Amino acid sequence: MKKHFLASLAALLMAATAFADVAVTDPWVRATVPAQKATGAFIQLTADRSVRLVGARSPVADTVELHEIKLDDKVMKMSPVAGIDLPAGKQVALQPGGYHIMLMGLKAQVREGDSVPLTLLLEDPDGTKHTQAINAPVRPLTQAGTGRDDKTHSMH
Repeated sequence: MKKHFLASLAALLMAATAFADVAVTDPWVRATVPAQKATGAFIQLTADRSVRLVGARSPVADTVELHEIKLDDKVMKMSPVAGIDLPAGKQVALQPGGYHIMLMGLKAQVREGDSVPLTLLLEDPDGTKHTQAINAPVRPLTQAGTGRDDKTHSMH
């Protein structure tokens, strides 16, 4: 009986920690000018198993949302999205002009050379939620997202 209980407990613990591993490549945040209250964060994500990015947090902003920019009747429109699917093995780009993370209500100017802590909020297909902490370097206002800092971070 005791062996069965310990084996069940071990299986439960292993299942509870079997989150999708998400590789984070080239994270960055666009610098701001003084008094600017919002900016974008951009990143390349590749999950080893299907998972959904459902949000993000950062201590540098009052509000952090997932957004999408898309062409609607010849007009570019930005709007919040509830989540972004990360299909297993496929890189998903959060980049200028598409999906991205908006940092709003900035508490201070975000300057080139700084690093912005971000916590990604992820949800597995079974509804299990977990987080992944990263640091995103701040790039100049004119940065187009061409991969200047090609660093890969992976944590779950």
